[in-house]
Amino acid sequence: MDRDARARARLEQHWTASERGDIDTEHVIYAEDAILDYPQSGERFRGRAKIQAQRGGHPAERHFTVLRIRGGGDLWVSECVITYEGVPTYSVSVMELTGDLVTHETQYFADPFPAPASRAALAELIPDRDR
Repeated sequence: MDRDARARARLEQHWTASERGDIDTEHVIYAEDAILDYPQSGERFRGRAKIQAQRGGHPAERHFTVLRIRGGGDLWVSECVITYEGVPTYSVSVMELTGDLVTHETQYFADPFPAPASRAALAELIPDRDR
């Protein structure tokens, strides 16, 4: 298996474990000294143990739906819908890898919003997306 295929398989394993609530498998993808940034809140979590602890302490019921994973080499992007207590939030995760491990992840979050009527004649619905 080539490096990109291994990276994709590890990312898929990460998101599947996230959905199952398997916090140990979810975090094996991270290097011991990995960094996780949440730009919107200004938070940085340094080290696999802190990344795992902050996610493990999340009080909400959450679910993950992966929309797509794209990347190659040292840079991978996952588009997901993370549902907290029944409310969906779109998320983009940018993961930088060294070898087979994530050394830096930046995760962005955005709530869905209704499309304005003024664009209705120009737009079409994205297939397979809930509205």
